[in-house]
Amino acid sequence: MTPVVDLRSDTVTRPTAAMRDAMLSAPLGDDVFGDDPTVNALQDRLAGLLGFEAALFVPTGTQSNLCALLAHCQRGDEYIVGQMQHCYRWEGGGGAVFGSIQPQPLDHAPDGTLPLAAIEAAIKPDDPHFARTRLLALEDTLGGQVMPMAWMEQATQLAKARGLGRHLDGARLFNAAVAQSAANGSTPLAEARRIAALFDSVSVCFSKGLGTPAGSVLCGSDELIARARRVRKMAGGAMRQAGVLAAAALHALDRHVDRLAQDHARARRLAEGLAGIEGLQVQAPDTNILFVDLTGAARERSAELLAHLQREGVLATGLYRLRFVTHLDVDDAGVERAITAIRGFFRA
Repeated sequence: MTPVVDLRSDTVTRPTAAMRDAMLSAPLGDDVFGDDPTVNALQDRLAGLLGFEAALFVPTGTQSNLCALLAHCQRGDEYIVGQMQHCYRWEGGGGAVFGSIQPQPLDHAPDGTLPLAAIEAAIKPDDPHFARTRLLALEDTLGGQVMPMAWMEQATQLAKARGLGRHLDGARLFNAAVAQSAANGSTPLAEARRIAALFDSVSVCFSKGLGTPAGSVLCGSDELIARARRVRKMAGGAMRQAGVLAAAALHALDRHVDRLAQDHARARRLAEGLAGIEGLQVQAPDTNILFVDLTGAARERSAELLAHLQREGVLATGLYRLRFVTHLDVDDAGVERAITAIRGFFRA
């Protein structure tokens, strides 16, 4: 049977055989008591790599962002965030629901950034009529777009000057770092640390492009991580023999960071293969996420297109804007199958 080419998300990846072996052989303890050696090793390693005092392993990226928001902010506070950032739009309103923290969402510029003037204008005066502005939350990559370093430096400097904390949802931080390293002639780990240095806390997800079955890590100061650990407990995220998952993340740090460049190249190849099809507007991808907008007559056939792709063994998400995400379970042949299936639909 021909395998499915699953381009819905990089979250669909399955652990490799080598990763499974690492999970099976991991030394274990009880992480609630702080004595799981593999979890401790992961936390220490990522904190060291990114230049932080401490780190906390949690089950999901959503919980990592929630722990960060509640560690930075108190009831009646607010955080400034982009309309399309994950911790505002796609995490169930957790900061508001569980922390009574008000989000102040801002519209993005076309490149995904938040205008500095809009950030400045959103910071509330110290007045009982307003929620207290306490945090600027950014995301890199954002929908696969790499955020410009010059802008992030300016935005975080502005936040710091106004007394705000700075949090980065770096679910795909290493995708951004790999892309930047290719442009700068640096290394992915050096670029990841350079990005992280702008923030007081950074969340990194391992179950996307890095290919683990679950798990994220929140990095920050000793004090912030102590507060986040309490939130994790309240949110039900404290695990016991979590080293089986942490071992997968350690394996990914050793073997799956540099290979993200392959995903980026395959996304570019997919974009090239779809260029020139009437009714498709193909956005050049920065990393591993490709968006394709359907226009004109193609827009009216969007549901039909997705059904056709599924019959051809190619999975994607969206309707009038399709999203294709490359990852370690999609090879060159899979990308060519997707191109052939899409081109075949529009020739029919």
